[in-house]
Amino acid sequence: MPFEEKVTWVNLLVSFAVPIAYASIVYGQLGATPVAEIAYQRTLVIAIVVSIVLTIVGSILAGVGSGIAIGIRKELTGEGSMDEVGRSDERDKDISRRGELIGYWVSSVGVIVALGLAMTRQDQFWIANSLYAGFVAASIASGIAKLVLYRRGF
Repeated sequence: MPFEEKVTWVNLLVSFAVPIAYASIVYGQLGATPVAEIAYQRTLVIAIVVSIVLTIVGSILAGVGSGIAIGIRKELTGEGSMDEVGRSDERDKDISRRGELIGYWVSSVGVIVALGLAMTRQDQFWIANSLYAGFVAASIASGIAKLVLYRRGF
């Protein structure tokens, strides 16, 4: 499995886990608290920061794990080189480009939804959460597209 694919798995896992935790904390208040009184801001910022940190840590661990696996393989079979860790080829770059393009399209839809909410003077809670949902959906769509391209090709 190429290193870029491992990082895509990390990104996808974080893109599912953190928003689920955020939604359980914030959306759990919807029935009992008026929307205008829900203090979502701090939780939203924390969710974004945690996503960034987990993605960085997960990518580092994927790199370390790849290095260990290559080292073990080299000891056992004499094949492999530490130069393989983190190396990407033309296929990886093309897959990344196509996946990110799909993510940009999904993100654009999320921004249009948020703009529509702002234009109709909806509560800031819904505007902020629609932006966050758009970025989460873009990250998930991008990750899924990349994994499909890695597994099935172009």
